[in-house]
Amino acid sequence: MAANGAECEQPQKRLGPKDKQNGSSTDSSLRERKQQDREERLSLVLWKRPFTTLQYFFIETIITLKEWTWKLWQRRGVVFLAIVLFSLFSMAYSIEGSHQQYVQYLEKKFLWCAYWVGLGILSSVGLGTGLHTFLLYLGPHIASVTLAAYECGSVNFPEPPYPAQIMCPEEEALQESISLWTIMSKVRLEACMWGAGTAIGELPPYFMARAARLSGADPDDEDYEEFEEMLEQAQSAQDFASRAKLAVQNMVQKVGFFGILACASIPNPLFDLAGITCGHFLIPFWTFFGATLIGKAIIKMHIQKLFVIITFSKHIVEQMVSLIGVIPGVGASLQKPFREYLEAQRAKLHNPAGDGASASESWLSWVFEKVVLVMVCYFILSIINSMAQSYAKRLQQKKYSEEKTK
Repeated sequence: MAANGAECEQPQKRLGPKDKQNGSSTDSSLRERKQQDREERLSLVLWKRPFTTLQYFFIETIITLKEWTWKLWQRRGVVFLAIVLFSLFSMAYSIEGSHQQYVQYLEKKFLWCAYWVGLGILSSVGLGTGLHTFLLYLGPHIASVTLAAYECGSVNFPEPPYPAQIMCPEEEALQESISLWTIMSKVRLEACMWGAGTAIGELPPYFMARAARLSGADPDDEDYEEFEEMLEQAQSAQDFASRAKLAVQNMVQKVGFFGILACASIPNPLFDLAGITCGHFLIPFWTFFGATLIGKAIIKMHIQKLFVIITFSKHIVEQMVSLIGVIPGVGASLQKPFREYLEAQRAKLHNPAGDGASASESWLSWVFEKVVLVMVCYFILSIINSMAQSYAKRLQQKKYSEEKTK
């Protein structure tokens, strides 16, 4: 019987290498096919295939709306409670009384905070490509408050939300000593709200990776597929980008809360990988979100805020404008519009609202407005392309499943 058992084992040992060879060839062909499908999806953009892209975008939009409607129906208790609270607030908002001053105060604060939280979410959420709202909105806002504080000698201009433009206080007051802390306190609310929005925008990669790990399903996400490939090839990684991604993954996995906090507290383009890592290794939600919120809304936000305030301090701005004039050949011509722009901003700070005297806008503000417009348009285009590619992937996955059932 022992001999028979040995004879039975021998064929299995001989077939092992062949099975491995067949498995490896199957895996390589599957990997090649997935790569071809990925390249085909990436070619689905408005400027190459406009009609197909728009068609897939509208279909994916309808599918997404159906999925969201179904999820809301599953949580109809929470939705009903939200409707009741909204109805009560609407009643309090419309009924006249002494409570109106508190309602209006809460409304202004809520809309102001929601505005910056929304911009923060747009900056980090994975819709096509993130809209760089810090460079377009929060950074210029902090810079304008900094310039106004030094020009007015005070930060007693209206509390957020500001009017259409910041203006120095009308009454003559004693000049305050403007410090970094004073300006940081003035813009702390909007900066922290923006940072909280960026933390919320990091949640989709975490939830996607966590759901994929718990269900064992193949997730519909390119970054997660890249993450799994990186884990498989961890030992053979040679290039700098792969080693940097592995370093982030190892820090988050081994250090935990403080590793996530360190990654979130500095400008880190690889932080999406931290969210995927936390979801993949089932790190608790509050560990991930708590560290991300503290890192982005408090530590990182104060670093960025401090940098902008120092950069746009009165003496630094004057030195930078002076240095522009040193550039040989074009220095004087470049220096002039910058000086005119600064003088126009200072004049606006001292002009009371309603005065007809308004300085003509310089070409710098015109260029900035057009840059903002171009970036917003590119952001919208990237969302359309991304959703069209998502629907293309749905079709490819449906094709895979049909082939498996045959």
